[in-house]
Amino acid sequence: MKTMDDGAAARLHSREGHPPSIGLDELPLKVQAVVSGLLPARDPQEHGVLLRLLEIGFMPGETVRVVARGGFGGDPIAVRVGQATFALRHQEASMVQVQRELPVPAAGGVQ
Repeated sequence: MKTMDDGAAARLHSREGHPPSIGLDELPLKVQAVVSGLLPARDPQEHGVLLRLLEIGFMPGETVRVVARGGFGGDPIAVRVGQATFALRHQEASMVQVQRELPVPAAGGVQ
């Protein structure tokens, strides 16, 4: 029986017909996306960060968008998840994998 390493599991977020997953830290301002998963923790400290992210709502399927970025270096990042807004460090945001939502075709087939 073949098993996947953590890196392979993290890369499986892309589905056919959907854009590839990117880190929340890479999402442009005000672009809506959907959480596709969280990267695996590499150490106990990251494990604690992942648990906190899950507790505050960064669950697969949740809608997210970056609403603001800090001055120098872009830290912190203000992120809206569901109906709440949180400030995340760049490192924390990079652990959240998202997929941009595809535009819905307009009625009549022409956009």
